[in-house]
Amino acid sequence: MPTGPSDKRELMEDSIGSRDETRYETGVKKEYANDQIVVTWEPAYCIHAADCLDGLPAVFDPWRHPWIAVEAAPADEIADVVMRCPTGALHFRRLDDGDQEPESPDQTIQLRPNGPLFVRGKIRIEDASGHMIREDTRVALCRCGGSENKPFCDGTHRRIGFRSGPSRSSGK
Repeated sequence: MPTGPSDKRELMEDSIGSRDETRYETGVKKEYANDQIVVTWEPAYCIHAADCLDGLPAVFDPWRHPWIAVEAAPADEIADVVMRCPTGALHFRRLDDGDQEPESPDQTIQLRPNGPLFVRGKIRIEDASGHMIREDTRVALCRCGGSENKPFCDGTHRRIGFRSGPSRSSGK
């Protein structure tokens, strides 16, 4: 019978560490590279959705140091899994002839039950003065109001038990 965390998200949170650590400060960016691909991770935007752990556990293993091992899978597979990251905490740059990370001209906003807004597309977030806060292709925006990294989600919704209420039908 397992005695550790009950799901991959908890596993990642437990092994990667507390949000109070300096690596979660805005501006921290870690790079993991080989001769084919560079994967960047910005911990301040990671909410431990665990899509990377589900997609390629040989590459993304929060119990290993470093936790991203780009030599453990082909660059195409790594790029595919990085694109699943809903927050933009993970990105890639190809050093070989592989396709670079695409920019979608269409924007989509997905309401996550009891969680953040996942936004995809060409996104530019500005403060009230018009100064750019972040430009990205994927972000997770806080919906619970409790994030310490507003306007971005930091996973607080899980800790405070945020509930988004019943789903609304599209009216179609």
